[in-house]
Amino acid sequence: MTTPRDLLITAMDVAPGHLVEQGEMSLALAGAELIDFLAAGVVTLDDDRIVPGQGAAVTDRLLEQAEAALAREAPYEAVSDWLWRRGRELAPAYLAALETEGVLTRERSHWKPFQGGQRVLADSPDRRLAKDRWESNEPVLVALATAVGIRDQEEGEDAPGVPDEAVETVLAAVNDALIELEGVKQRRAIEQAAFDNIWRGQ
Repeated sequence: MTTPRDLLITAMDVAPGHLVEQGEMSLALAGAELIDFLAAGVVTLDDDRIVPGQGAAVTDRLLEQAEAALAREAPYEAVSDWLWRRGRELAPAYLAALETEGVLTRERSHWKPFQGGQRVLADSPDRRLAKDRWESNEPVLVALATAVGIRDQEEGEDAPGVPDEAVETVLAAVNDALIELEGVKQRRAIEQAAFDNIWRGQ
């Protein structure tokens, strides 16, 4: 299992009633990929620049795609730029992969047996591993889940310590990107409301 998959499974398992927007989840998944790369030595960080390394090869198909997408020449890519570039439509890609592998299934309606229903988690080893990681309060998974709102951090509560400074840099960039995305959404909503008012003659 990988951190992106664990994050997505956790979102569907522990907070099924909490809707995480596709854009927010995609940014967090891109950050999770980068954190797995750091752990495997596939990349290192030079300040906030992603420097490809000589780490162990990844075996996950989506992580292989992510590794192939790394910028290989100086000045390399900033973490924030990676999140926005790699994060584009990333959540649907992970959902599709989990469904293909049987980690997710489709609920079938009794009244519409031939139509695909809502995606639900199957009872699989992947789900159990993600649950174990979540219940052990693993710092990276908890930090990413908190960032996208799966878990609320109580006032005064200390978040579990993350492994190192590079991981902290990625998590900070994820939080900044999520704040920026929320700002973009708010501006668009205001602009749309103003446009609607013009058409209504207000």
